[in-house]
Amino acid sequence: MRSRQLKNAPPGLEILQACSGGRKPSYNWYKGSVLILTFLCYMGYHAARKPPSIVKSILRGSTTTVQKGRLLLADGGLAIAASDPTTLNGWAPFNGDNGQTLLGQIDLAFLGTYAIGMFFAGHLGDRVDLRLFLTAGMVFSGIFTFLFGMGYFWDMHNFSYYVMVSIMAGLFQSTGWPSVVSIVANWSGKGKRGLIMGIWNAHTSVGNILGTVVAAAMLSKGWGYSFVVPGFLMIALGVLMYTGLVVQPSDVGHANPDDKPVAGSNRHDDEEITMLKESGKEAPGKEVESIHFMDAWRIPGVTAFAFCLFFSKLIAYTFLYWLPYYIKSTPIEGRKLSAKEAGDLSVLFDVGGVAGGVLAGHLSDKSGASATVATAFTLLSVPCLYLYRTAGHTSFALNVALMMASGFFVNGPYALITTAVSADLGTHDSLQGNAKALATVSAIIDGMGSIGAALGPMLTGFISDRGGFDMVFVMLYTSAVTAGLLLIKLVIKELAVFRGKPVVAKPM
Repeated sequence: MRSRQLKNAPPGLEILQACSGGRKPSYNWYKGSVLILTFLCYMGYHAARKPPSIVKSILRGSTTTVQKGRLLLADGGLAIAASDPTTLNGWAPFNGDNGQTLLGQIDLAFLGTYAIGMFFAGHLGDRVDLRLFLTAGMVFSGIFTFLFGMGYFWDMHNFSYYVMVSIMAGLFQSTGWPSVVSIVANWSGKGKRGLIMGIWNAHTSVGNILGTVVAAAMLSKGWGYSFVVPGFLMIALGVLMYTGLVVQPSDVGHANPDDKPVAGSNRHDDEEITMLKESGKEAPGKEVESIHFMDAWRIPGVTAFAFCLFFSKLIAYTFLYWLPYYIKSTPIEGRKLSAKEAGDLSVLFDVGGVAGGVLAGHLSDKSGASATVATAFTLLSVPCLYLYRTAGHTSFALNVALMMASGFFVNGPYALITTAVSADLGTHDSLQGNAKALATVSAIIDGMGSIGAALGPMLTGFISDRGGFDMVFVMLYTSAVTAGLLLIKLVIKELAVFRGKPVVAKPM
């Protein structure tokens, strides 16, 4: 029995048990380790996504005009024109007239592939060993992040090279989210997940902050280091996941959290239940099948939240990929910041995002009204974004306050939908206990969100090249209002339940 129970245990478990005198760690110890490891895991994924936003201003360069063989830079300095692209203030081909459009296309190459891969990753994640799947995704994601940075050392100026590397990086990045959500849900069971997942989901903002700080610190050595260092970090974390991550309790001989022993059962009966779960059977002769992709769309609430996340992530990822560039190009109190200063300042958006995610999860738990909480946060983000654009440049203190408030309201619903809501819908009563649906549901919701995430940065590059950032913010206001309106029906249903009125559920 013991060898079967531990057949999927990570190799680091043997070392752990040897160091502890052969004692078996408790269920809560394993659960704590899973929360920590998956936190570090997705922190690494987001840290590896942050370098493009930090180096954008370096690759784009400053606006220049030629004067008698010299270059007059936007900050008033002078440089001698030469054949080396690096001395022409920027990095070819991104320092040309359509540089911002090309940078937007690089974002699209990464995020578009990420969005497409998300749908397949979730479906595949329901059918393979998630520890191995996650490890492979992290290692290869790190390799392609590293290869993007190597373009600096290889003096690479071929646009196709950066597009292909970004495509492959996006593909392997898509393995992360469906896997970690499914693993955490395996250890959490059903119930109120909003607060714990709001705290756990801080990995997104912590990863953004870490990626920003590391990438900005490396700029003085050369922009390539801003990719190489996070790439190595990602590979190292992938090895750590392979060594110590336990996918589900039954892999280490513990009962799954939602297993409810029948009255009068003994320890042997509980172990048999665990082994039936592990082998994919709820009862002898009854195979648990993975949910069909289209059936997952029919789960009540999946479609509404998926399209809401489309617009929410469009906003969040526009800030993720363009905020440092926007800060550097927009004078604050009449002074333009350096690329490093802009990158360091931009982390405050994610600091606000951590608080927003935690509070959104807490309010969702207390009220049981996830749609209402998400809608309120989304609509409140509109005045914050408007004030940040129109008044943020007048005062440094006001800029900081409005940036944190924007992060608070933008990241709140984003964090709530991608974690607690996805997990709740993946264990919806209509699934009749089919636990294999969770990764598929998570992939659908975050996959739709990732399509929005791909379009946002790409459209920002295109729009800002032609209409400036005023039009970019109009796109953000419109997206926020649309995201809120998409949940109106669910909000009305939640309010009716809150008031004690009966709600007639529609059959699937």
